[in-house]
Amino acid sequence: MILVAIGSNVAGPWGTPRQTVERALAELDRAPLRLVAASQLITTPPMGVLDQPDFINAVAIVETDLDAPQLLDHLHDLELAADRRRTLRWGPRTLDLDLIDHDGRIITEHDALMTHHGLMLLPHPGIAERAFVLGPIAEIAPEWRHPVSGETAAEMLARLGKGDAGGRNQG
Repeated sequence: MILVAIGSNVAGPWGTPRQTVERALAELDRAPLRLVAASQLITTPPMGVLDQPDFINAVAIVETDLDAPQLLDHLHDLELAADRRRTLRWGPRTLDLDLIDHDGRIITEHDALMTHHGLMLLPHPGIAERAFVLGPIAEIAPEWRHPVSGETAAEMLARLGKGDAGGRNQG
C-alpha cells in the first residue's frame, strides 16, 4: 500500500488551501499514479511554527509502478507546480505532499536514499506523532500497519491520546 499525506495552509496558484488539496488529489489520479482512496479533508492546527493558519489535510492511497525515489521526486514536482517554497521548516506552505509508506519498504538513516530533492526515509519518520496523518489513515486503511512497529494507525492514534484525526472534519 502506498500512502501519501497532503496538506496546505496558504493560497497559491491552485487556489485556497482546500482547493489546493482537492487539486492535489486530482493530480494523484493522473498517470503515472492512480488514486485508490482518499480520506475526508480535515482542518488541523499547525505543528512546530504555531503562528500560521490552520492546515487542510488528507491522506491518499495511490497505486503506481514508480519506485519510492521516483514517486518522491514526482510528489516534489507537484509541490513545485503548486508554488511550494521550502524556506522555513514546518512553516506555511501552499502544498505539502509526504510519502508515508511505499508498500512497507523500510529505508533507515543508515540506508537513506537521495532523490533529486533530498533525502528519503521510509516509513515517514514523523508519522507516529502526527494525528492529522494517523486519523485519515485509520479512516481509509484500517488494516494498514506501520512497517517497523507493526501497529495500526488507530493504535498509534490511541497512544497519542486522540480519538480522532486531531482536526475538524471538512466533509
